[in-house]
Amino acid sequence: MQPEIPRAELALADERATQALATAVAPHLRRGFVLFLSGDLGAGKTTFTRAVLRALGHAGRVQSPTFTLVQSYNLSSFDLYHFDFYRFSSPEEWREAGFDEHVGGDAAAIVEWPELGGAGMPAPDVWLRLAPAEDAGAPEHSRVATLSAGTEWGRQCLIGVSDAARIGLLAGVSLRGASLEPPSP
Repeated sequence: MQPEIPRAELALADERATQALATAVAPHLRRGFVLFLSGDLGAGKTTFTRAVLRALGHAGRVQSPTFTLVQSYNLSSFDLYHFDFYRFSSPEEWREAGFDEHVGGDAAAIVEWPELGGAGMPAPDVWLRLAPAEDAGAPEHSRVATLSAGTEWGRQCLIGVSDAARIGLLAGVSLRGASLEPPSP
């Protein structure tokens, strides 16, 4: 039997709720932190990243790296690399481009479309999956965010976010379910 991976599922009412979630995740980022972002086109991945960067003090422009593949941000405490693997046609491309030096290294990394990086990608601290809410009567722009922790640091992030959602500190974000215990050895 495999150990249960710590996870949390959140309902996001709208784009502002996605931004609120990002603001709650941001303080957990640090050097070496890896955050994977998955979801269809238009799911809110870049909106989420933009809000993370704002919460970390970045005041400049935040662009999607869809065409440039990576955007780097020099923050006060660490550097952050925002990758977008959408245009990759093989799993080796991210490594061939030299991105492996920046994923899990001295900088934090946010990776959109990590599935296209293949099995050679390092395990993320947190994997965030955004999907449209499919509940009957759900507002048009509502989303479901599923967060999975791959490390103890990621689990602490999930606990902080889940607690904030549970007590109503994140506008438009509600906790649908969570399993936050560490995997048993």
